[in-house]
Amino acid sequence: MKDLKRNIAIVCGGDSSEHDVSMRSAQGLYSFFDKERYNIYIVDVKGINWHVEYEDGDVATIDKNDFSFIGKDGKAVVFDYAYITIHGTPGENGLMQGYFDLIHLPYSTSGVLVEAMTFNKYVLNNYLRAFGVRVADSILLRLGDEYDEKEIEKRLGMPVFVKPAADGSSFGVSKVKNADQLAPALRVAFMESDEVMIEGYMKGTEISIGCYKTRDKMVVFPATEVVTSNEFFDYDAKYNGQVQEITPARIADETAKRVADETAKIYNILHCNGIIRIDYIISKDAEGNDQINMLEINTTPGMTATSFIPQQVRAAGLDIKQVLTDIVENQF
Repeated sequence: MKDLKRNIAIVCGGDSSEHDVSMRSAQGLYSFFDKERYNIYIVDVKGINWHVEYEDGDVATIDKNDFSFIGKDGKAVVFDYAYITIHGTPGENGLMQGYFDLIHLPYSTSGVLVEAMTFNKYVLNNYLRAFGVRVADSILLRLGDEYDEKEIEKRLGMPVFVKPAADGSSFGVSKVKNADQLAPALRVAFMESDEVMIEGYMKGTEISIGCYKTRDKMVVFPATEVVTSNEFFDYDAKYNGQVQEITPARIADETAKRVADETAKIYNILHCNGIIRIDYIISKDAEGNDQINMLEINTTPGMTATSFIPQQVRAAGLDIKQVLTDIVENQF
């Protein structure tokens, strides 16, 4: 009898510093998906080497003409859907999405334009600022640009964050406390990207919140509060346990509702697809009221068992298996 289960590719790996992080997300997703409903395959995409990784260690090469492969039984396996969990290029900047659009394969993320825009933090911040979203003031430098350290300090103050304009997992990010530290921080950031953003510091509580939307509903998860003794939520804090993650976040109920509303608003402004995660800083204004400041948007958030999204799904009383099914079936 013909197998009526959809074939789903968990597309992972990528060409950035985040390759190994992506592979961990793929394993998490593999454990979460409903395997009674779907045939699940992990596809590692790195450079021009694209292959399926079987649980027993065997591999099968992907045919890039249609993203199919030849299974162990000698028959072609054609995918019905791609769940993209590449952190960084080419899965988070629109390249993979453009390829899937060309071969007409549905996928889990937003489209080419939104992915390209959310991947570039400077472009995204300036776009969303026009819609009333609060973001930090920032300066963009391209490789080779001249800059005046004192002018940067005069405009943005100190400390500032120096970060690659297009990258993730806090690779190449530095917290700079005085103008003399700018040059070495810029050198580190330019190792990751040809464009670097210098961003004003916002003091407050850092939170992260996920959401997704289908034809029938918008689901915003409880926010996670991020507490770290490091200078900021860097790679070690994210992936080596040097952080305390509190879900739901310890913020006022009214603020939590405003954050959820702002998250839904941003999702709709961008016309996103699938699960996204938005990071914020909750600061205080002159009267002591909470202000919601957007830091960045992650359109392929981490999906290991301990990542923010699975934590938030559990805190919402939802089943991650059903959430993923909702997202897949929304395409059909």
